[in-house]
Amino acid sequence: HGLISLLKPYKMILQILSLHQVSPAAERLRYILNEEDDMPTPTLFTEMDTLQREGDELEWKESARWVKFEEKVEEGGERWSKPHVSTLSLHSLFELRTCLQTGTVLLDLEGYSLPQIVDDIIERQIEEGMISPELREKITFVLLRKHRHQTKKPIHRSLADIGKSSSSTSECPVLKCSSSCKKKRLHYGNSHAQSRSMNDIADTPSTDQLKNKFMKKIPRDAEASNVLVGEVDFLNKPFVAFVRLAQATTLGGLTEVPVPTRFLFILLGPQGKAKSYNEIGRAIATLMVDDLFSDVAYKARDREDLIAGIDEFLDEVIVLPPGEWDPKIRIEPPKKVTSADKRKSVFSLNELGQMNGTAGGGGGLAQDEEMPQQHELGEELAFTGRFCGGLYLDIKRKLPWLPSDIYEGFHIQSISAVLFIYLGCITNAITFGGLLGDATDNYQGVMESFLGTALAGTVFCLFSGQPLIILSSTGPILIFEKLLFEFSKNNDIDYMELRLWIGIHSCLQCFILVATDASYIIKYMTRFTEEGFSSLISFIFISDAIKKMVGSFKYYPIDTDFKPDYVTTYKCECLAPDPSEFTPWLREIQGHSLDWSQLSKKECVKYGGSLVGKSCKYVPDLALMSFILFFGTYSMTVSLKKFKFSRYFPTKLRKLISDFSIFMSIMTFVGLDMLLGLKTPKLIVPTEFKPTRPGRGWLVMPFGKNPWWVYVASFVPALLVTILIFMDQQISAVIVNRKENKLKKGCGYHLDLLWVGVLMAACSFMGLPWYVAATVISIAHIDSLKMESESSAPGEQPQFLGVREQRMTGILVFALTGVSIFLAPVLKFIPMPVLYGVFLYMGVASLSGIQFWDRIKLCMMPSKHQPDFSYLRHVPLRKVHLFTLVQIICLAVLWILKSTFLAIIFPVMILGLMVVRKMLDMVFSQHDLAWLDDLLPEKEKKKKEDAKKKGKEKDKKKPKADDSEEEIGTYCVSYVHGNILIIHNKCIQIKGSVQRNYKKKLYFLPYL
Repeated sequence: HGLISLLKPYKMILQILSLHQVSPAAERLRYILNEEDDMPTPTLFTEMDTLQREGDELEWKESARWVKFEEKVEEGGERWSKPHVSTLSLHSLFELRTCLQTGTVLLDLEGYSLPQIVDDIIERQIEEGMISPELREKITFVLLRKHRHQTKKPIHRSLADIGKSSSSTSECPVLKCSSSCKKKRLHYGNSHAQSRSMNDIADTPSTDQLKNKFMKKIPRDAEASNVLVGEVDFLNKPFVAFVRLAQATTLGGLTEVPVPTRFLFILLGPQGKAKSYNEIGRAIATLMVDDLFSDVAYKARDREDLIAGIDEFLDEVIVLPPGEWDPKIRIEPPKKVTSADKRKSVFSLNELGQMNGTAGGGGGLAQDEEMPQQHELGEELAFTGRFCGGLYLDIKRKLPWLPSDIYEGFHIQSISAVLFIYLGCITNAITFGGLLGDATDNYQGVMESFLGTALAGTVFCLFSGQPLIILSSTGPILIFEKLLFEFSKNNDIDYMELRLWIGIHSCLQCFILVATDASYIIKYMTRFTEEGFSSLISFIFISDAIKKMVGSFKYYPIDTDFKPDYVTTYKCECLAPDPSEFTPWLREIQGHSLDWSQLSKKECVKYGGSLVGKSCKYVPDLALMSFILFFGTYSMTVSLKKFKFSRYFPTKLRKLISDFSIFMSIMTFVGLDMLLGLKTPKLIVPTEFKPTRPGRGWLVMPFGKNPWWVYVASFVPALLVTILIFMDQQISAVIVNRKENKLKKGCGYHLDLLWVGVLMAACSFMGLPWYVAATVISIAHIDSLKMESESSAPGEQPQFLGVREQRMTGILVFALTGVSIFLAPVLKFIPMPVLYGVFLYMGVASLSGIQFWDRIKLCMMPSKHQPDFSYLRHVPLRKVHLFTLVQIICLAVLWILKSTFLAIIFPVMILGLMVVRKMLDMVFSQHDLAWLDDLLPEKEKKKKEDAKKKGKEKDKKKPKADDSEEEIGTYCVSYVHGNILIIHNKCIQIKGSVQRNYKKKLYFLPYL
């Protein structure tokens, strides 16, 4: 009665514990894995060797290996299989569990050689009565046989070996041991030296091991786990041992590669169960490379911890019905696997069984409350409330990385990135310069575009907060320049001087935005706005490339009326004009006996002659050749970019081809064009360093040509330019700095805007175009500098590590752009259709990874063929399509505005996207928006506050478990059997290293 009355206050705690339904294995593993350990668990290379007879000799032959996925030695024995996911039977896992329960488990064994380890194992089994002492020599002899790895050739005995006496130690078969052989082994005792005399394994790694190229696939800090399984005729029950060495030790020729061994699993058993032993060996090998179990194996304190690890593994196992698939089929490694950190989390340990149960849709919550991890822009956009506070933090954040920004650029990958972005930049500079020259009567042309690109880009890459951003001129700026020039011309205002004052005002306005941390409003630009903006720019690149190709068909039309059979009738003659129409200049030329029949087509038209004949309208079929160059460059680039995922050639060569895919494509089709010798349109680069318009200098004076009020009134158009620059620059920066790119050096929104403002003023004084972040070229720059893991396990997809963050590629790109006028003799061989193909690739490549584009493609797919996107699991398909439709309508409106004179208000329409996104809160739930988009900052904050309020209300209704633990003072001890013991704090005296942690709901105290 006293005990019952004592436990009454803890009834609520017992109810809480029963709701958690924590398995004993999960509770034990929670305690093990939550132990503080600064050292990460090393990667394990696991090798399984099986005992085989080769002639009259026994040897251990390598049959499979694991780094992450399984590789088997093919039955022919000449090669490794493709890496594949291990498929295990439940029976083998239960048998393995039984083996660990009944066998020998030695943890943190001090081992320095295989003979000593084998002696310790056998000694322990004899002490525990598992085997008789008479079996010591036989087991030792078997375990110390030579190991033949897949890299070695089979053992072939020579004629001299056959004549040797079978009584020698190395040739005494264990399975049929003669009496003479037994007599010769009687002198072997229990010492390590005696065991060593029976050792057939080299003490040091062989040359084959040291030269094994497979080492490239294994991380440097990796350790080995060796699995030895086989059947012998002298045992009547299995001999099982699991050993963890205190320190990883290289055990000579035991392992295929010279990796120190940390774990050893041995299974020898009676004959007739070789297949069962093999499956048990595969089971333990698969467990050892499992992230969760390997962590348990390293931290286990006793046998029960290992068994708990197997139990937890069994909780996660998914069973495939035997009648619905073929076990012989090898499952290809997945492109993406569950993060080890998620599986090791406390939630995963407690709820994984439930998650597996609901994976097929047979249960779960009535309402989906799972929320994705929200995209956070980081502290870079935090509002400091201080004058230039954000700018100060940007400089403080970026300054320590300045040296690494320089030396990390010296990499072969940077060369391919420079060539790619350089060609994109000069093509853009030439195109934009030509259009700007037409719009401003050559006040700004191709030469100004080249010089401005070089100057602005170099300065920005040297001093900006995010040097991966590429500056370029944009369409809205071109529209603004055109309208500004027409306004100046119509009102007798000097265009260059007015433009200078607009640039000065815009620079000052940028300074004000930087000083007041105005970039903070970028936090309200969610994925909806970012993807709408980036998709529009990508479609502009694609449409411009296609438009230019269509234009070549108009300039060089295909001659559909040409008939090869009537080629004899095709001729073209130049007829002289009527003498009465001769001008004095033409009479003078005619006086020199001009032969009209020998004139060229251009000369005939120039002198006023007329062309007569069917072939006069003939033009060479350059349109088709241009299309071949255009589409060939694009398709070859796409194919070579994906070449790193192909099965041909070694990994490094595949990666090199992928990195230089654009350069190789350009060189291939430039060579094809030169080989055919057709007059396709070529890249035209200025050859003289002088302004495009004669009579203007490189500096613009601020005073003297316009009335004084123009200097003040220019503040108004400058405000529009500032909004345009601010939106273009910051949205592009947000896209570049997204967490998906895994940038580690931080960003600098305020510092970037500061330098864009400075460059606005500098370019205005020199009469150069204005520059802002180019979204598509910046994304292409990021893609060309992406890094992937090199030592990926066989079958494992290379892991994306991040981007090579440095300043050298941008600096070199813009430096090359500046000296392009000296490279004109080389650049003139590049056909323009090839560069249009590069433009098309940039536009298409920047669409990849955009959720909006993926959702557009979903509209054309039947439900059963749709990819398994995460948002499709949580949001109804009709709502996904509705959200996509809203984005398409917004994109169409932006496209229409872009195509008219209203393009000048393009930045205001970007702000309009933010308004539309705000209105979507009234149509979609926050749960749906969290999966399809990002939550707005205030919504996220409100949600957290609601959750806190809800939690407080619940706490008022029921007593807190934490309070009861702290105030009443109780400990809950969970046993392996599932029982829970609750002990009053006053009854426990805690000594030594055992500490109380009041922040956890459950306490596991191994020693009371």
